[in-house]
Amino acid sequence: MKGYVQDIEGIAIKNEDFRQVLYTAKNCQLVVMALKPKEEIGAEVHKLDQFFRVEEGRARPCSMAFARRSARASPCSSPQGRITTSSILAGAPLKLYTLYAPPNHRDGVVHHTRADAEKDNEHFDGKTTE
Repeated sequence: MKGYVQDIEGIAIKNEDFRQVLYTAKNCQLVVMALKPKEEIGAEVHKLDQFFRVEEGRARPCSMAFARRSARASPCSSPQGRITTSSILAGAPLKLYTLYAPPNHRDGVVHHTRADAEKDNEHFDGKTTE
């Protein structure tokens, strides 16, 4: 069977890595992420469609301003297209999963920290999970 049939929510909650690519198909990709307090994903201004699902933790609601929004339309102080966890409570990490369409990262890539991700200039190379 092609596809990804797992407990995505549970995997996202247990994930401790900044970014982990779980599954890559020809036209979409599933990635889990864990952000530490005050950590950011960075500019999410890809030329693709992207879906976010937060499973645990809290981020400032206005900080999920996507690239399609103009700077004037966004009430956030952070640059548009950023997700910041600067206001999460009790130091809990933000656990989420995201779907990219088309894929954005190399299949199976794991970045333990944001610094690891920034050092690695990886991009989707056309190889899928199946």
